[in-house]
Amino acid sequence: MPVTLLGASEIRALAAELDVTPTKKLGQNFVVDANTVRKIVHVGEITAADRVVEVGPGLGSLTLAVLETGAAVTAVEIDHRLAARLPETAAAHGVPAGALTVVDADALRVTELPGDPTVLIANLPYNVSVPVLLHFMATFPGLARGVVMVQAEVGERLAAPPGSKIYGAPSVKAAWYGTWRLAGTVSRQVFWPVPNVDSVLVAFRRDAEPRGDEQLRRAVFGIVDAAFQQRRKMLRQALAPVLGGSSALASDVLTRAGVDPTLRGEQLTIDDFVAVASAHLASLEG
Repeated sequence: MPVTLLGASEIRALAAELDVTPTKKLGQNFVVDANTVRKIVHVGEITAADRVVEVGPGLGSLTLAVLETGAAVTAVEIDHRLAARLPETAAAHGVPAGALTVVDADALRVTELPGDPTVLIANLPYNVSVPVLLHFMATFPGLARGVVMVQAEVGERLAAPPGSKIYGAPSVKAAWYGTWRLAGTVSRQVFWPVPNVDSVLVAFRRDAEPRGDEQLRRAVFGIVDAAFQQRRKMLRQALAPVLGGSSALASDVLTRAGVDPTLRGEQLTIDDFVAVASAHLASLEG
């Protein structure tokens, strides 16, 4: 029995049955278009061999499209009503027993997942998209690739290159883990209710080798935050609080890292930030 997808009328009927009114607080905009969820699966290059984690499955539109490939899915859902109903919906649409596991939890608090997923799929609301992505990348090193649907502004920041006006802390922190790219736009009309913002798909692929250990990551992220909190200041000023307490000490660390102290944060690549953090840690040890 093939897996079938949800239609727009069935999604509305499910929501009514569960007394679910999509809320802005949880960023609930349900995808009601089969072509869109299949496009996400295609961009994610999902096959039956993959172990997928989906964040925020909602009523199951995207979940069923992933399960249609034969992949195993672990779905993390914060809304108890939706989490409880999803297995029933999956069974009714031809999903074989054991293919779907539902975790009723806040994605930001999840630290363990069954099946060691290798692919991340998500339709993420604006207010939690970056924190959820960074949490999952840090917590689950087995996630090798994925595709997420996010508000256009967020997606553009995640994929922004150094030197652009929208390049910032999310861009650098995402780059710590791998490469991120814009992979398509999503019409507002595929959602119910129709949002007042545009959405994009962002695909990522984790680097084959990690850039460093947890100590280095924390140092890098701290320096990144300081650099972009005062992004108009030169690095020797912006980083003074975290690189010794004075612009002179900060300049010394930056120079030893091979970074011009008069640059601004938006001009540095992830490799530059790693070099600065490494030089800073070395100075502390010395």
